[in-house]
Amino acid sequence: MKGRLKAKLIKGYVKAPFIWKIKNILSLSYLRNVISYYVMQFFSRKTNVLSTTGRLSAKLKHSGQVIDYGVISHGVVTTAFVNFLVDQMQTETSVFGDFKFHDSGVGTTAAVVGDTDIETTDGESRATGTQIEGASANIYKSVATITYTSVKAITEHGLFSIVTGGTLLDRHVFSAINVENTDQIEFSYEFTVSVGG
Repeated sequence: MKGRLKAKLIKGYVKAPFIWKIKNILSLSYLRNVISYYVMQFFSRKTNVLSTTGRLSAKLKHSGQVIDYGVISHGVVTTAFVNFLVDQMQTETSVFGDFKFHDSGVGTTAAVVGDTDIETTDGESRATGTQIEGASANIYKSVATITYTSVKAITEHGLFSIVTGGTLLDRHVFSAINVENTDQIEFSYEFTVSVGG
């Protein structure tokens, strides 16, 4: 009796096209927000002043292949969410823990703190994300997968408190991720509250 074994490494994903990464990183919106993201975290560590920052990652599932785009945007926590937070500290309601509804769209206007919605809907339903602690105790993380029903160029993402309408926590704009019918994008959103160490 004898046996023979062959092995083949199957990679779980491939990285996003280099050209896409360069285009996304060099966009004014990305540069402004990534600089703000790291400056705020540094400032919080040095001064013990509270700061909140958002970060979005994406993986495209297309034709049986997973394309990992990595971190695609550092976002702007909205004024609407900050106002909501203050309201909750006065009168707590059950909606406080409901920021798990992911939406995507095709708008290209840069994100600003005054945003209350995504710019242009893509027509797909919002996806309900997980709610977990991120890599450390000061990071809230939500992961959701949106399935697309037609050809689109996805350029924005928002995290909301309910399945339609509701309060926008954060909005992100990024270089187009092209999708076709049945394609999916898995969005991973991280909300970091930094102060001290």
